[in-house]
Amino acid sequence: MKNETPLLAADRATVLALAAETQFAPHGIVSRTLLRTALGRLVLFGFDAGQELTEHTSPHHAIVQVLTGRCEWKLGGETRSLQAGDLLYMPPHLPHAVKAVERFSMLLTLIKAEAAIP
Repeated sequence: MKNETPLLAADRATVLALAAETQFAPHGIVSRTLLRTALGRLVLFGFDAGQELTEHTSPHHAIVQVLTGRCEWKLGGETRSLQAGDLLYMPPHLPHAVKAVERFSMLLTLIKAEAAIP
């Protein structure tokens, strides 16, 4: 994820229309950082149909909320289909990949592992 100025300021209440803020690119993936704090990040993604992120891991707790469309997640070797309204939790260091079955958007919340409450 590129280093960009977040759309939200951590010290100011703000309302965003996620559908209006979601951006898509033909044959691409667009990510927008909504909020960045010392404890984590909130990132909005728009995936065009067929786009994918290859398998990787993250040191953070990750929560994915599928906002629109459908996608497939490979989680530690198991494939799961998700659609709008689904929520996915991934613990730190779990190998995962995602592919857009159709154009889809998601909200990703990353929480630093040491910040999570046991």
